[in-house]
Amino acid sequence: MIERTFAEAFSGEWVKNNINDSTNELTILRTIIPWRKITSRLSKLYSKKGRHGKSLRILIALITVSRLRLLSDEKVVQQAKENRYIQYFCNIPDKKLQTFINPSTICTFRKRIGAEGAAVIEEEVFNLLRKTGVIKNDAQLIDSTVLEDNIIYPTDVQLLYKAFAKMKQFAKQNDLPAWWDEKYIKKLWRMYCLAKSKEKITYLWDFYFVFTGALNTFQAYLEVVPFLIKKLESGRHLSELLNILDDQTIQKLRGQKNIKNRIVSLDEVDARPIKKGKSHPSCEFGTTLQISFNRDGFMITTENFIGTPGDKTFFLNTLEFYRERMKGYAKKAVTDLGYRSLNNMKEGKEKVETIFMGRVEDVPEEIQSFCKKARSATEGFIAVAKTWRGFGRSLYKGFEGDKIWTSLSQLAYNLHKFIQLDKSEKIGEESLLKLGLYG
Repeated sequence: MIERTFAEAFSGEWVKNNINDSTNELTILRTIIPWRKITSRLSKLYSKKGRHGKSLRILIALITVSRLRLLSDEKVVQQAKENRYIQYFCNIPDKKLQTFINPSTICTFRKRIGAEGAAVIEEEVFNLLRKTGVIKNDAQLIDSTVLEDNIIYPTDVQLLYKAFAKMKQFAKQNDLPAWWDEKYIKKLWRMYCLAKSKEKITYLWDFYFVFTGALNTFQAYLEVVPFLIKKLESGRHLSELLNILDDQTIQKLRGQKNIKNRIVSLDEVDARPIKKGKSHPSCEFGTTLQISFNRDGFMITTENFIGTPGDKTFFLNTLEFYRERMKGYAKKAVTDLGYRSLNNMKEGKEKVETIFMGRVEDVPEEIQSFCKKARSATEGFIAVAKTWRGFGRSLYKGFEGDKIWTSLSQLAYNLHKFIQLDKSEKIGEESLLKLGLYG
């Protein structure tokens, strides 16, 4: 049972004595984030019975500030104990401040709410900024990039060596002896690491001969040993993954270079090798991330895809997703040549007044300059998102974890964008005052 309701933890005197900077981003964001709406929606993911848990309000604030400041769970808890502004933002009372939460609880919370819960937090904040006119529906700037997974650069031998580690872990969990020569595998791995580049391919054969025998034995164990149901399911899942690895290794040994749906990690099985037309790096490993912005640089939509689906195939779906988020199509849509097709131009113009797909002749002369600048700005927005706002590499496991990472990073990106524009132009102050949310 989670603590659904919350009260103001600080008196007016406490705020006066400790919060001296009214322009601090956490002070402003504490006021505008619709805490009660978010806690109400997320509380439905918890049972109404059971042992009393942590405050949902505090947990939401902690994962929000961790993405704002790019902090780990341990660091955000540590800074919450030391920083009055973080305490104020998270509504953490002075009582039991030093022991108010264990960092592992934040990880458990993320797993509980999942991608759906992370999207709820982002959605509620986004809707508020949209309704108050902070996020304008002027133009839709679309592009795709790579959300990298936190994996080392893969090689075929490294994947086979990792497969032995996976089978050893399974054997240890089920009190089984290793069914291959571990000393030989370790020796082979050291020799491979010391070998010259041209010699490394020969070690792939050596590893594969041992691997195929170990895999056959492993699958035989799954058929005859009476494992517990959960352990058996885990073993079968690993067996299916290793079968894919076995198949792609055979293709590699036969000299095939382009292997369809190639796995590059046994920990991040959804990661794929993705080329995005860059000279460096020529290939990145992760999932495809489709993003659309408005002209001010607010991130309107984000979508994750496994592999490398063509940009042309999801252009129209992105227009619809944008319309759902903004409650209406933009007047202009700006993309690059990767999205260009006759069908996209034809059907897109039935929804959007003007579409620019990388060629100046797509639009009237009077808005060509606007479209070219918007296209250049899209590259800048993505660069900022990947360099400064956490989209460079996902530290969460699995495709669902990447979606959680994306939603929380999108939330942090837009909150930073709001603070940046609010301080320079005060665009949101008047609208937020009308809702009684700014002050």
